[in-house]
Amino acid sequence: MRETRPVTVAGVSTRPSTRVRLPLVVTAVVPVGLAIALGAVSLSSRSIWLDESATIAITSQHGAALWAGMKRDGGNMLAYYALIHVLIGLFGSSTLVLRLPSVLAGGLTAGAVTALGARLFDRTVGFAAGVLTAVSLPLVYWQQNARAYSMMFAFAAVSFAGFVALVDGESRRRPGHPPAWAWPTYVVALVLGAYMSLLALLVVPAQLLSLVWYRRRLRQVFLALALTALCALPILVLARERGAGQLFWVPRPDLSTTGAVVQSLAASALPPLFHQTATSLPLLGVTLALLALAAAVALSSRRDGLGDRRPDRALFAGVLIAGWIVVPFVLDLAESFVGQSVYQSRYLLISAPAVALCLAWLLLGTRLSRAVGWSGLGVLVVLRGLQIAPTYGVSPENWRAATSHVLSRAEAGDCVAFYPADGRQAFDYYLPALRAGRPVPRPILPTTPFGQTRAFVEDYATLSPAELSAAAGRCRRVWLVSSHVGSSATATSRQHVARFHQLVDALEHEYRTRAVASFGYASSVDVQLFSGRTAAAG
Repeated sequence: MRETRPVTVAGVSTRPSTRVRLPLVVTAVVPVGLAIALGAVSLSSRSIWLDESATIAITSQHGAALWAGMKRDGGNMLAYYALIHVLIGLFGSSTLVLRLPSVLAGGLTAGAVTALGARLFDRTVGFAAGVLTAVSLPLVYWQQNARAYSMMFAFAAVSFAGFVALVDGESRRRPGHPPAWAWPTYVVALVLGAYMSLLALLVVPAQLLSLVWYRRRLRQVFLALALTALCALPILVLARERGAGQLFWVPRPDLSTTGAVVQSLAASALPPLFHQTATSLPLLGVTLALLALAAAVALSSRRDGLGDRRPDRALFAGVLIAGWIVVPFVLDLAESFVGQSVYQSRYLLISAPAVALCLAWLLLGTRLSRAVGWSGLGVLVVLRGLQIAPTYGVSPENWRAATSHVLSRAEAGDCVAFYPADGRQAFDYYLPALRAGRPVPRPILPTTPFGQTRAFVEDYATLSPAELSAAAGRCRRVWLVSSHVGSSATATSRQHVARFHQLVDALEHEYRTRAVASFGYASSVDVQLFSGRTAAAG
């Protein structure tokens, strides 16, 4: 066996890999269990938000209405909507039922990262990477959401595990060939990831970069990608038909959004959804410093410095992980400047497992002493946990409280309007449990009676002067419930804001007094009560 000599950089040197005898399935139990447990804590305590209400409204439909709702989203989350539709039909639409699939997907993410770390380095590194993946505020938050993002992260991670097995694995029964499970795993993970969000495919170029060391497996990889492209064709057609209209709210990249992306990947914060804690910036600083040190060690090590069976395999692992972090970010950034902006931390969290792998390798895969490495892992886990704990039960967008506020103060003859109309979905979700015999305001925007589930997605309709005058004539008071009214980030958002202010001004013209209450803080739900009809309103 070829002897390897450690290379020291900043007091850290690489060491030969030492495989742990413990079975991989046992090694993965803790990361997987930890991820599921962290996602399951207070799972139903946080209020649903606007996007979750869209999930409920779309997946509660049937037949043509269900397909229309899916199509309106441009094929985005198509497979996820289908899954939730089945679950609602079987078990109802409680938040536990809606969010549990995302929790389980978090466990799959941690398990895939553990397996990948074990294959690339050793099972100790895999274990550490899986734990760091599990203890991540952004990943835990999306585990507690009835949206497809947690599944997108999971399938992206599984695709890397399948890819590495495909290009680097050896079947015991057929030497020189990859394991039988590798190729189908890679294809299925990519296809399912695409059907959660097309942005999941940003990982593919990162994987292809590393193929220079495995040209003998090019054929299998390209066949897998060809089949993936064929399977993804329907959602590509739907996305083209829908266009980029559903992303009108995403601003161009700037320092603020870049800071949010960096903090999310470092698991140090999740702006603007939660307030930063006293340890947010220290965790960010420690993480960035460790990543920089890991890059320095990797670049300064010899090609066999990571001490594996084949010299090039070390470089393959380094390029694969670095590409996983950098390539999706660069591609997303380029698209966001050239075409429709998609620059949001939630999309780039597909790279969060790569950050965990990089940190785990530095701490437990180099010649850093075991005591220092495990201590460093413990510090990171504690700091990450301190970001997660204060968020449980916190509702940055509190539709449950807003609905309760309206119903507890509603009187006979009241009406209610929603801007955008999407908010009607969230209000309607909590209405049955909170009404308790109280009077329910009559909906005037939109006019669909409560109890009739209909998807209002990105519906920024308002009342015409004639409709407003008629409403003022029959509504003793009007509740205006709003959230996500728009921002100054894009031209379309500015138009929505202007339309909202016109609606408020028109209501103030019809009613003498206005009372305002807000619920949440990131995207607060604002409840305005207009009362005291003017003489003109009669």
